[in-house]
Amino acid sequence: MNPTPLYITRDDHNRLHLLINAALRTSRSAALEKLRGELDRAVVIDPAAVPPDIVTMGSTVKIEDLYTSEIEEYTLTYPDRADIAAGRLSILAPIGTALIGFREGSIVDWPTPGGIRRLKIHRVTQPALAETRA
Repeated sequence: MNPTPLYITRDDHNRLHLLINAALRTSRSAALEKLRGELDRAVVIDPAAVPPDIVTMGSTVKIEDLYTSEIEEYTLTYPDRADIAAGRLSILAPIGTALIGFREGSIVDWPTPGGIRRLKIHRVTQPALAETRA
């Protein structure tokens, strides 16, 4: 279990639980189960109390793959807004589930079929609250 606290807004917590429950009706996946486990241990907070360096829904995250030195930037979104070509990453993608709740500067282990990848979070940019809810 990950000892890092996972901070999430009340609205996102509720919306993600609904999303997971709906998705689990049609498909069982390790990513969905992992996200549900992360939500179960989450610290639910008011949106105004979210620390600015925490990856949350709507955050833009600059990450580095520590094995390849590749640097990428994604905005964490709900599945209906995801578009990897536009840099919008679904929370249901394994990397999206892996990143949520971590702080800027954290090293995140990301399991892939080829083995564990290590990602470093270089920067977290929080959106305006209105953009997060769009």
